[in-house]
Amino acid sequence: MRKVVVTGAGNVDKFKMVEEPDPTPGAEELRIRVKASGVNFADILGRRGLYPDAPDFPFVIGYEVSGIVDQVGDDVDSGLMGQEVISLTAFGGYADTVIVRPEQVFSKPKKLDFVHAAAIPVQYLTAYQLVVIMGGLKKGETILIHNAGGGVGLAALDIARHIGAKTIGTASPGKHDFLKNRGIDEAIDYRHKDWFSELMELTDGRGADLIIDPIGGKYTRQSYKALASAGRLGVFGASAVTESKLAGKLGFLKLLFQTPLFHPFQLMNANKGLFGVNLGHLWADHERVRRWGEEILRGVEAGWVNPHVDTTFPLEKVGEAHSYIEGRRNIGKVVLTVGGKSAGE
Repeated sequence: MRKVVVTGAGNVDKFKMVEEPDPTPGAEELRIRVKASGVNFADILGRRGLYPDAPDFPFVIGYEVSGIVDQVGDDVDSGLMGQEVISLTAFGGYADTVIVRPEQVFSKPKKLDFVHAAAIPVQYLTAYQLVVIMGGLKKGETILIHNAGGGVGLAALDIARHIGAKTIGTASPGKHDFLKNRGIDEAIDYRHKDWFSELMELTDGRGADLIIDPIGGKYTRQSYKALASAGRLGVFGASAVTESKLAGKLGFLKLLFQTPLFHPFQLMNANKGLFGVNLGHLWADHERVRRWGEEILRGVEAGWVNPHVDTTFPLEKVGEAHSYIEGRRNIGKVVLTVGGKSAGE
């Protein structure tokens, strides 16, 4: 098998392609020959040494793959052999072969190729938890999606539109036409305008019922202020740490300093809610995650879940994939392909 190892914290020159014998699944495991692997912002933090849950270096990053089951353990249903699947991986996804447990695996919808299937798990599950499970978004409510052109942002837009909410998103102006074609109600240029003032104008001073924030720091403070009464703020990332001029963990400490602290009495008196989402900490709650995943896959079949892949890179060019995302060039998902054309069939 081939896999991409991160040899230490740093830039994309820390990636190394390694070849080793194929792994063999244990009794309660199965093996997938990977066709495509999703790239997520958490991967970038892992490479930089800023992801708290990452293993010690060297390790393989990657949380989601699509591919074909080619071997199963003694206690696994043999009917899975040869099946096209999507799987969560909890590290290890940047490889042409992965070993997973059956509860991590979903059947790949026939209407999706391997590339678009790999764009589903992490971002749609994160968005579903943010918008539906913890955000409780209802028809007629207003949601503000920060970084609406990102993978989770587009997934949240799909889900919010299905619910019947009013959708507002912040994004650089070059992404506005795409978002409008995608169905967003209003797009705010956060680079050249004050997004808070724009939101208040669009909502007649009321604010948003639900705001989802992958940025952190001062954005969290502003987003809380921008909530309507009975509004909810969902925090699920810390992308601002990559914009800091301070290197490594010093940049993370700066972000922590910029992030406000909230007391329960403060939330109670304001009639506002604050919650956090970290899908990686739900790997062990397989039944819950499976229910959410199956609802999302029903959305694929029904047509309201439409994963958008901005571009693909072969596994060997993983460094270019990371640089592409760090340059904020992507709209939606970036995917690594394995095995040439077969990954997009």
